Amino acid sequence: MKKEAKHRKDLPHIFRVPKTLGQKAADWIAKWAGSWTFIILFFIFIGVWMTTNGYFLLKYVKEGVIDPYPFILLNLALSCLAAIQAPVILMSQNRQAQRDRIKIDYDYHINKKAEKEIREIKNLLLNQRRRKK
Repeated sequence: MKKEAKHRKDLPHIFRVPKTLGQKAADWIAKWAGSWTFIILFFIFIGVWMTTNGYFLLKYVKEGVIDPYPFILLNLALSCLAAIQAPVILMSQNRQAQRDRIKIDYDYHINKKAEKEIREIKNLLLNQRRRKK
């Protein structure tokens, strides 16, 4: 939902419910972690980490290595990121699924109302035709 559409008066009440701090955070993290900017920056970070550590590994062999073979600290950081990121993204996807279900239900009721109105208009037209004959 767009920000400007969130406050419009013509939206049903269910679409105007304010988000909690946790819901806002989950949506923001899912949006950021799913962007190309995050992916590119993350690959750059991993590349710099591996290059720097590989350089120190080759230069000092066993002295001065930041992250010893086979990049244990990097592995820990990636595991922690995945452990935190996955549930937050799932929370955001669940919220999106809830919004989709609400929207589908709302659309269904609107379509039923439109169908009823069309049926009434059709009956009025048929009645007018019968009167003309």
